[in-house]
Amino acid sequence: MEDKNWLISLAAGLIAASAVLYYIHYLAFHDLHHIGVFALHELAFLPIEVLIVTLVIHRMLETRETRRKLEKMNMVIGTFFSVAGSRLLRCFANSAGEAFPYRKELHINQEWSDKDFDKRSKELKGMSFEIELCNIDLKKLKSFLVEKEDFFVRMLENPMLLENETFTELLRAVFHLTEELHHRHDLTICPEKDLVHLKGDIDRVFGQLIVQWLEYMKYLKANYPYLFSLALRMNPFDESAGVMIK
Repeated sequence: MEDKNWLISLAAGLIAASAVLYYIHYLAFHDLHHIGVFALHELAFLPIEVLIVTLVIHRMLETRETRRKLEKMNMVIGTFFSVAGSRLLRCFANSAGEAFPYRKELHINQEWSDKDFDKRSKELKGMSFEIELCNIDLKKLKSFLVEKEDFFVRMLENPMLLENETFTELLRAVFHLTEELHHRHDLTICPEKDLVHLKGDIDRVFGQLIVQWLEYMKYLKANYPYLFSLALRMNPFDESAGVMIK
């Protein structure tokens, strides 16, 4: 209500100021004809002015703001992969073993183009990767995720990420898996059906992680070559990868 009153007051003030200036003009020159000509001229140009402001200047400012938000959003996503995402990818990829035939297809290099990233992302989106639970130390995974639980919650609360539905869904999936493991006090006594349920939760996280990781790597290659270089050397799908440059 206060905002509405403020806008009404501002509009009334501007109209009053315009009226006072026109009145001063009349007192100075006593020429209603020129006042009418100039007023009509300015009124006729008003639609063009609105067009320039709304379609050109506003669009430029909007584009700049979108880029700024994208920059901040990818900083947050980069933090996620540094703190937890890359380690989870490596854990799940290693646990899949021979059941994960896409490892070599994710050996990204400097020659990849945007089309290569989009192609891989499209191919892998929604696929099931058949994680082998017997190859995962669920106790260690639980400990790691519970340790990062506050971090995941803070990321979910970040308003910057609300515009990125893909990453938000990934965070929800990771947080759900964390809760599932957190509420199981002894993972060694889980019945077979329960393990199948956990496997489904891990598969969901793994699939979404891969797609988001590809999008992030694509962004780094286009905007930050030095960060992309490090990310290549830390590729969780490349068993021969190493941080040292040889």
